Amino acid sequence: MRTPRRRLASTCIGTVAAGLLVTGAALSAPQKDRSGHDDIAMGAYLDYGPPGVARIPYLSNWLGGKEIRVGHTYLPGDQWAGIEGRVSFLADWAGWRLARPGRMFVLNVPMQERNEERVSDSEVARLIRAGARGEYDLHFRRLAERLVSLGVPDTVIVLGWEMNGVTYTHRCAPDPENWKVYWKRIVNAMRSVPGQRFKFDFAPNRGPDAIGWTRCYPGDDVVDVIGMDSYDQAPGRTFEDQVTQPYGLQQHVDFAEAHGKEISYPEWGLFRHGDNPEYVRRMLQWIEVHKPLYHTITDYCPHGVWQCKQNPDSAKVFREALTPEKAGPVIPTPVIPTPVIPTPVIPTPVVPTPVIPTPQIPTPQIPTPQIPIPTPWPVSPTPEATPEVTPSPVVPTPEPTLPAPPSPLVPSPDVPSPTPSPVPSPVAPSPLVPKPEPTPASPAAPTTTPRPTPKPTPKPDTPPTNSKQWCVPLNFGEWLSKLVGKQSVCVNVDWGKGSGYWPF
Repeated sequence: MRTPRRRLASTCIGTVAAGLLVTGAALSAPQKDRSGHDDIAMGAYLDYGPPGVARIPYLSNWLGGKEIRVGHTYLPGDQWAGIEGRVSFLADWAGWRLARPGRMFVLNVPMQERNEERVSDSEVARLIRAGARGEYDLHFRRLAERLVSLGVPDTVIVLGWEMNGVTYTHRCAPDPENWKVYWKRIVNAMRSVPGQRFKFDFAPNRGPDAIGWTRCYPGDDVVDVIGMDSYDQAPGRTFEDQVTQPYGLQQHVDFAEAHGKEISYPEWGLFRHGDNPEYVRRMLQWIEVHKPLYHTITDYCPHGVWQCKQNPDSAKVFREALTPEKAGPVIPTPVIPTPVIPTPVIPTPVVPTPVIPTPQIPTPQIPTPQIPIPTPWPVSPTPEATPEVTPSPVVPTPEPTLPAPPSPLVPSPDVPSPTPSPVPSPVAPSPLVPKPEPTPASPAAPTTTPRPTPKPTPKPDTPPTNSKQWCVPLNFGEWLSKLVGKQSVCVNVDWGKGSGYWPF
């Protein structure tokens, strides 16, 4: 640009900006977004010091909430102290940069003091050669240390901007070769500071100007970004002219691509052609297509669109293009729950194994009857209770002192007495021992059931003395007696005088 002191006229700019804020021009309603600039870092030069930082949120509101990601300012080039970064406003910009991730701080750095004092070409050539010898390295090393200490070691350094023109003392035309050497010394001095991550932006003015800017290019090893300042002015009346002219917008894009560098537009805006909305529209379309690392419009009169009321048509185009499209109400998609059909659980039938009880056939216990030996005086046995579960018949045992019963004898006929009498027929006594009928035994009673006390058996009638028949009752116990009834064993005995048993 050919406006030497446009960046330091802060007093007038601040007054104009304050008036705009009071009138509410900065907070106008947003319009519909017509381009896809959301992914490109955008900013504006609003003021070099703290007012520039303070105006950023107002510009964002004017643009319908668009995020301003680039903060852009300039170091004063009147003395080396300013070039070294010994200015208070640098801390304000560093604080803004660190307040949110994703922001970018762009800093224009002069290469010489008295940078806008119209120094002659011969004096510029002498200063360039001094810089190439390293006489000014210390100043730039101090600047790097200052930026690192402020926490902005990733600052984009636009070093010696518009070097192809005639405005600044750091211009290239008086000695292009030594100028490139001087650029390299500055970059290497700043890169020598520990912790730095600077990007160096080589940004000529669009067009041939005083010298073709490609002749000033210092080399890929000391350049990270190739930028271009492009205002609506000659050379070129139309935007198409600005694209196709030598050293114009198209050559800028092609040169950067050939060197594998990103592009940028640190300065652009209206100028010689006044309020030109077509220029603004075409420039924004160009930026959208070529995706620069960043772009910043110079926003004060006559270049600006927000802080300059004399460009209303261009301001409208700029605002419509960059205001984010307002999203409509979010209609939630109805969530239709998938019906959960439970899988029927069919239980496996459990077929119980039949338990066939083993039949227990009780073995019938047939008591063996014992034939008691008859005694003249039988003694009725006293029944005793037995602890067994199954009662057994108790057969009374005759006393052993008595002789065993004689076998049945046939008595000899008596000699008839003188008195005739009828002769009795001999009677053969035979013991009648009834055989007990087998009776099925009842199942054994549970061991836990107490055995009933047997009732005493009534004593049989005592047979008469010297009787020929003697009967002994059989006692089988209460249980068996109920089954077989009362039984007796009878024996016929001949106690006559000829029997051998007669004691007299």
